[in-house]
Amino acid sequence: MKRTEAIREVAKAASAQDALLVCNIGYPSRELYALEDRPENFYLLGSMGLASSIALGLSLARPERRVMAIDGDGAVLMNLGTLATIASFAPPGYLLVILDNCAYGSTGCQLTCTARSTDLAAVARGAGVSMVREAESLPELVPCLEGQGVVVARVEPGNAQVPIIDLTPEQIRDRFRERCGIPARRG
Repeated sequence: MKRTEAIREVAKAASAQDALLVCNIGYPSRELYALEDRPENFYLLGSMGLASSIALGLSLARPERRVMAIDGDGAVLMNLGTLATIASFAPPGYLLVILDNCAYGSTGCQLTCTARSTDLAAVARGAGVSMVREAESLPELVPCLEGQGVVVARVEPGNAQVPIIDLTPEQIRDRFRERCGIPARRG
């Protein structure tokens, strides 16, 4: 499946579930913005490897909300500790979707370790995540988006030709903060 197809399904599920959605930097955020921009989407612009951690913190701070994260294999490899933390806290409303294209897509499609021998679903299980699912196609992915835990979705390498996000970091932050019910800072 193409990454944009997977992102479209995650975005549709997030919208249908009224979920907050945190998205990995680079092309995945740009693709999500082009496919289905909504104030409940938080686009990371310079924090590779942190979408899963930011979404986990948000889920713990707002347990009444459904929170989803889209991360890439390269980003998760940069922050493998997030899988142990997800396992440790296991919030029921949290879902991490790892889009594994075996490449660092936003920096030139250099191969990641998942192209060789690293199995992120096995790593997540080894870290103690109790609900880990894998998807190789859209029909396999769609039902996985209802649950919690971690989904590893295999996607083809390649980036869609989409424009740069035309929101400022402050606009992204402020509209997302409002949807989360987090008051703006004063001062």
